Amino acid sequence: MREASSLRDRLRAWRSTIVADARFRRFAARFPLTRPFARRATRDLFALCAGFVHSQVLAACVRLDLFGLLRAGPLAEAAIARQLDLPAEGARALLTAAEALGLLVRRDDGLWALADLGAVAASDAGIRAMVLHHAALYADLADPVALLRAPRGATALARYWAYAGAPAPGALAPESVADYSALMAASQAMIAGEILDAVDLSRTATLLDVAGGEGAFLIAAGARHPSLRLHLFDLPAVAARAAERFAAAGLAARARATGGDLFRDRLPQGADMVSLVRVVHDHDDAAAQTILRAARAALEPGGTLIVAEPMAGTPGAEPVGAYFAIYLWAMGQGRPRTFRELAAMAQAAGFARVRERRTATPLLVRVLCAEAA
Repeated sequence: MREASSLRDRLRAWRSTIVADARFRRFAARFPLTRPFARRATRDLFALCAGFVHSQVLAACVRLDLFGLLRAGPLAEAAIARQLDLPAEGARALLTAAEALGLLVRRDDGLWALADLGAVAASDAGIRAMVLHHAALYADLADPVALLRAPRGATALARYWAYAGAPAPGALAPESVADYSALMAASQAMIAGEILDAVDLSRTATLLDVAGGEGAFLIAAGARHPSLRLHLFDLPAVAARAAERFAAAGLAARARATGGDLFRDRLPQGADMVSLVRVVHDHDDAAAQTILRAARAALEPGGTLIVAEPMAGTPGAEPVGAYFAIYLWAMGQGRPRTFRELAAMAQAAGFARVRERRTATPLLVRVLCAEAA
């Protein structure tokens, strides 16, 4: 017997029936009060159809370093075509598409220049690195139905993230972790400031960053808090790269990098704060719970846990949820979780006083803080 639906579900069903009627849509497109909504819906549906093309326009701009070229100043179309080694017609197609997407602008004098989005991409190496690595995801999405039907992990993206599904991640060779470690180091700068603005570290003595990659977050934290001791834990090959970055940043005296396997080795002890930055959502539920329990075991009662990552259910960030649902499926492990789900998992791992620290850009990262009980 089918269970009775809620009032909200019945209203949704009624709404779907109405908007599916072609006669209603024609009426809504003509009636002044509903016309703006009808046009927005049409635009949104077209954006879904054209989204892959949009992403490929961005990828082409990054691969050709068009943003870097125009960062030096506006150029004529012929000069751009020549420097990018494109035929005139190909350059015109790319420039026209990039302008339509808000990446470039054609000035009144006919020269091409960076628009706002292009200027951001030109100035942020993390964005460009994220765009370039999407080539693996695009390959997997060439047949999205086949991707969803295939066993998880047999993908180009899973091979890129070498630790995903590896039987012995701790034994990965340096060359296996180089690409994804460099990507995380480049892209983490986008969110490190957001986290540090949201969380008060002024009373923290030692911060342990678990699965902290090459140490980008700890380097940012150390720059902001000169007396803070820094400790990183990651796979041995990754930790070695972090140690080099700490030394290059002048932090060798107060920053350590310990190599190990998160699922086989005990986390280093002695920190009064543990951070998990874009870590939990990369793992399935059982593994994520193991990580949170390991973080609790590394802290004395009263110590602080930070979980910082994009979260499902973030108002205004619904497209981000769609992205991570497919991305993590292709990666072979993990899923986006709501704050409420993460809070319940933290409590099950032995944490209390779970709360959220607001960030300026929750679409990119939200922060959960909890106290070791």
